[in-house]
Amino acid sequence: MDFSEVSCREFVDVLGSKAPVPGGGGASALVGAVGCALGNMVGSLTVGKKKYKDVEADMAALTAQAEKIQSDLLGLIQRDAEVFEPLSKVYAMKHDTEEQKQKKAEAMEKALREACTVPIEIMEKTCEAIELLVEFASKGSVMAVSDAGAGAACCSGALKAASLNVYINTKSMSDRSYADQLNRSCDRMLEKYTRIAEDIFNDVQSRLK
Repeated sequence: MDFSEVSCREFVDVLGSKAPVPGGGGASALVGAVGCALGNMVGSLTVGKKKYKDVEADMAALTAQAEKIQSDLLGLIQRDAEVFEPLSKVYAMKHDTEEQKQKKAEAMEKALREACTVPIEIMEKTCEAIELLVEFASKGSVMAVSDAGAGAACCSGALKAASLNVYINTKSMSDRSYADQLNRSCDRMLEKYTRIAEDIFNDVQSRLK
């Protein structure tokens, strides 16, 4: 099953079941894609409007970038499921003998590293989406500015959710130097981009109230 292709209802039903995938990573990718799409909506509603002729070229470029990020994030829903599967199998490996323990430990470290790759990429793509939302919110049609604020809120949540899928895996890594490196990367993205997303949201809210 390709989780980026199923209906919203089916995705949510499987998400809420005992199935190991999709999980928080896939959900964060979807929410990030939704947040990016809301920004893209602002661009789409701005292009072609006489009032916004001066920023039309900017909006057209932004929508093209947003479409790419949306597509990338949707693809990461399935990729997250694919990288988690080996990890779930490692947890089930026997560890009765010293040899089995060693093999499991080695397989676990490899699987944990692989499982971190997708949520890190989800975070990176979501950060890119937030950067676009800054432009959509400031230059886009005022009639759609609420969608830019909603997009920022979604992307902030997606960024935070994806980070937890990194932290839960780095916590179990034996290579603490590598784990700390990944954690610091997540920390930097959270610190910078949740603040930007919050600024977008607050600005939009102040313009609407």
